[in-house]
Amino acid sequence: MRFIRPRSRVTAFGSAGFAAAALIAGAVMAPTANAQTNQAAGHGQDSAAKGAALAAARAAKAGIDWQDCPADWGFEKPIQCGYVTVPIDYTKPNGKTIKLAVDRIASTGTKEERQGALVYNPGGPGGSGMRFPRRVTTKNPLWVNTSKAYDFVGFDPRGVGHSAPISCIDPQEFVKAPKADPVPDSTADKNAQRKLAREYADGCAERTGRTMLAQMTTPNTARDLDVIRAALGEKKLNYLGVSYGTYLGAVYGTLFPSHVRRMIVDSVVNPARDNIWYEANLGQDVAFEGRWKDWEDWVAKNDAAFHLGTTRDAVQAKWLELRATAKKSPLGGVVGPAELLGFFQGAPYYDSSWVPVATAFSKYFAGDPQPLIDAASPDMSDTAGNITSENGNAVYTAVECTDAKWPTSWKKWDKDNTELNKKYPFLTWSNAWMNLPCATWPVKQQSPVEVRTGKGLPPVLIVQSQRDAATPYEGAVVLHQRFKGSRLITEKDAGSHGVTGLVNPCINSRVDTYLLTGKLDAADVTCTPHATPVP
Repeated sequence: MRFIRPRSRVTAFGSAGFAAAALIAGAVMAPTANAQTNQAAGHGQDSAAKGAALAAARAAKAGIDWQDCPADWGFEKPIQCGYVTVPIDYTKPNGKTIKLAVDRIASTGTKEERQGALVYNPGGPGGSGMRFPRRVTTKNPLWVNTSKAYDFVGFDPRGVGHSAPISCIDPQEFVKAPKADPVPDSTADKNAQRKLAREYADGCAERTGRTMLAQMTTPNTARDLDVIRAALGEKKLNYLGVSYGTYLGAVYGTLFPSHVRRMIVDSVVNPARDNIWYEANLGQDVAFEGRWKDWEDWVAKNDAAFHLGTTRDAVQAKWLELRATAKKSPLGGVVGPAELLGFFQGAPYYDSSWVPVATAFSKYFAGDPQPLIDAASPDMSDTAGNITSENGNAVYTAVECTDAKWPTSWKKWDKDNTELNKKYPFLTWSNAWMNLPCATWPVKQQSPVEVRTGKGLPPVLIVQSQRDAATPYEGAVVLHQRFKGSRLITEKDAGSHGVTGLVNPCINSRVDTYLLTGKLDAADVTCTPHATPVP
């Protein structure tokens, strides 16, 4: 399941029969010898470090030719756009290059208040950070103070959006519905999904090319981030990463510890090498079940508004009834169990989805299925949105499959997911099919970076809700242990994904203080939860 921040609409998508997944929706300083030795051992990593230093030096010299953004990108003035050139393969810095799209809005404060650029990644892998400067143009109250001190900078990571986008399947085919029920009834169902996964993996090689596919990794994206830092004219990086963006930050901090000035990671992927990425996805299945139950408890508590039952079990019975009905005959001809899951998954991801999901659910049982059909079905006329969805899933798959070695034995996948599904049925099989292309991946799979503290790494601020489904709490604890001097803020009894974007003064004030002064609390902090949604 994707490690990403929300888009404006919950979009059900899958790859030609894949289980639906939710895209719910962000100065010259060569790497030190220490940064190089902190990379995984081996000549390849060492030469990649040298290649990254060379690319950063070139970018610092070239800078960024800022212009008004192209009209069809959807970014209003005074946001500006530009490109940064990076090698596809850092071990071949003089070889083929790609251009990465970046955008920025200048700090709103005085010259004396300005502290540099703050670069943002919203997660994914496959999410675009280009909307980040809009936090200033839309006057988002949470970011007023920090926008006085920083230029807000977003970028499309390699392979994403306007940065040499990759693809694995025709986008219209990708979003087409209804797809097969992700929960298999038979060996034949499993074999059909296995065939689709193999075809999808092959499609990635065919449509993207093996050369690019083999370089779609988190360490390369971290190197790209350092080249962007240099192109911005920044000696050190100020960074905010959410969801998968926390893993990108952890890898950057490991490869370039002395290049970090301030770093906030929010909703943290467990960076342990043996967790990347097969185990991370199994862990999500367990956490999603817990958060799904939290949401069902809330729906039951608000039965006066939703009329779906006064207990969790009653709400669950309604969900199973809806699922069975859609399996027998897809709602509106397009919304089956996979599409329902794509929509309902929003609730365990984000508290902001609690009311809209429960409302559509409630209306269905009150005799009006149309809001649910509209929310859960693909919009085949939105070709641009469908291209974005397919591209996001392609990058997700490419990065996770290339980053690490995955089990190739179907017996292992089948055993692990069959067992998990018994206790955690909400997401398990859907997530399995989404990741199964990694079992037959057509390019060499790498070994993850050993995330740890390197010389010069400053104190990092870690923010995490206790019941997060997409990035379980343990991830924040593990990164906290690995990054010496870091501070952990825990939002207790909360589970929304992406905490820094929510109104919680206990957290918001500390984010501001850290970004503006570099100061952290003397010890870790536990905050009470943000306000629960009201129907």
